[in-house]
Amino acid sequence: MPTVMRIGPFRFYFYSHEPNEPPHVHVDRGEATIKIWLEPVEVAKSRGFRAHEIRGIVEMIDEHRKRLSEAWHEYFS
Repeated sequence: MPTVMRIGPFRFYFYSHEPNEPPHVHVDRGEATIKIWLEPVEVAKSRGFRAHEIRGIVEMIDEHRKRLSEAWHEYFS
């Protein structure tokens, strides 16, 4: 489960057993978790985050999408 980056309390990572899915990232903070597709950036599923937190996470992912996408393709290629 490679961690790609951390921003404040958020950890951005991939599960190593999901190479057949479209590029995406998981984000955790405590018990809350969210899975977001990278192309285009949109929520796949979420548990424990409030709507305003989800919007902030999506903004962070959109801001760092190039880095996250490169890390995805490098890891799974």
